[in-house]
Amino acid sequence: MILIHVAEGQALVWSAEEARELREQHGLCGNPVGSLARQPRQNGRLGLPLRLLPEEAALLAESGLALLVKAREGAAAGPSEEEENRRLLERLHSEQRKLALQEKRALLEGLSEHIRQGRQFKKGRRRKPGTGSEGVDVPLGPPRELEDLDGNFCFPLENTLTQIHTACPHPRQLEVVNWRLPSADWPYPGDPTHSLRYCVFKDLHAKGFRLTSGGKFGGDYLIYPGDPMRFHAHFIAICVPYEEGLPLHDTVTAGRLGSNVKKTVLICSVRKDKTVIYTSLRWRGIQ
Repeated sequence: MILIHVAEGQALVWSAEEARELREQHGLCGNPVGSLARQPRQNGRLGLPLRLLPEEAALLAESGLALLVKAREGAAAGPSEEEENRRLLERLHSEQRKLALQEKRALLEGLSEHIRQGRQFKKGRRRKPGTGSEGVDVPLGPPRELEDLDGNFCFPLENTLTQIHTACPHPRQLEVVNWRLPSADWPYPGDPTHSLRYCVFKDLHAKGFRLTSGGKFGGDYLIYPGDPMRFHAHFIAICVPYEEGLPLHDTVTAGRLGSNVKKTVLICSVRKDKTVIYTSLRWRGIQ
């Protein structure tokens, strides 16, 4: 059972296995919105969590493939996460300092002979001829940096490598959210706009299409013949109530927009018997 975490109208999937299952087995793509652990300062490629459209979450819940859950309010809290993170950071810093110290010591031991020869050469250049000290050598033994390494070695706290979690590392109590009833975390049931979009989404998904948000093209959905990673969208879906008309200038705008981006605009409406009606628009220009 896939767990969809809802909060303030957002539906999120935190598990990589579940996100893969949604895409490969159920034809639902979602939209990754989290930063990558190793590349947090870019937004070209994103990762978990996977944000689902409300229609995707509702379809999964209706099909019995997923549960909508949220963190239980007033659940007994464990130890302070801030204090626990501080102790973890101190432990990691201590362990990594020991490893860095060992690496530094091994490096100096391997270079000790070169260091001694270099200092002997410099000392010989500073000696004046005829002083009788031409034959004096630098004493053998480890360099003084190696002797004082334990006390002088510096490993700043900000250099500590820490693990970045892509899921909550602490177990939390969850409660199931009824997807049929509106709530603060799931406000969509009973909303006419959501009901219209959901009927259109469900019908197109049943026909084998893949759908993503179409906001960047001025529509409700982008419709793909297969996985969006392999295909370009063929249609832009615009959901319009069956009883309402679409103003002429909006119709012309949608048709010309679809022509400019090489996609067909679909005007989608739902009858009272839940039958979905599709009207395609293509800008032909003046012959």
